[in-house]
Amino acid sequence: MLGLLARKVGMTQIFDEKGNLIPVTVLRVDPNVVIARKNEKDNGYDAVLLGVDDARKKKVTKPYAGQFPEGIAPKKKIKEFRGFSRECAVGDTLGVEILEGCNYVDVQGVSKGKGFQGVVKRHGFSGGRKTHGSKFHREPGSTGQSTYPHKTFKNVKLPGRMGRERVTTLNIKVVKLDADKKLLLINGAVPGVNKGLVVVRAAVKKQRA
Repeated sequence: MLGLLARKVGMTQIFDEKGNLIPVTVLRVDPNVVIARKNEKDNGYDAVLLGVDDARKKKVTKPYAGQFPEGIAPKKKIKEFRGFSRECAVGDTLGVEILEGCNYVDVQGVSKGKGFQGVVKRHGFSGGRKTHGSKFHREPGSTGQSTYPHKTFKNVKLPGRMGRERVTTLNIKVVKLDADKKLLLINGAVPGVNKGLVVVRAAVKKQRA
């Protein structure tokens, strides 16, 4: 599985050869450094460990720095990709060009946090009537029993923290890949805030148009 760590730049729009306007999300792929290679014999599975963004020396603890080979600066973010279908060695730098030929990609990121929200915004409840005197507008309603057992069952939709969860968006079409500018333009929404880190990989379920 081919994959990289990328940075969400934002959204814009471009025109194709026919003049059609296409909204795109721009991802910037900074150099991904190969930190480690894992194999079936020593680790029980094949994987590649990639890292981006050099960490400040004073912020790195000795146990964390111990996983980085000599000559490779400790990275802020690391990610393991299993079944990496490209030959590479420890110390190599990978860029957006390894996704050349991929028509669709999957993007994984952390969604925007929205804080504590009620059931109307969090779960899409319709709420009560808006009329005067209703006294039931945005409440969740009954959540349990009036007799035994006096409890609320698990998995009942209630108010609570919303957002800031790991979200994977599948089968996003690749519109343009610019290796010189290290940019990947895709036609679809990407979870997370601008300048947030995301994982982009070759689509698992769909590869051809």
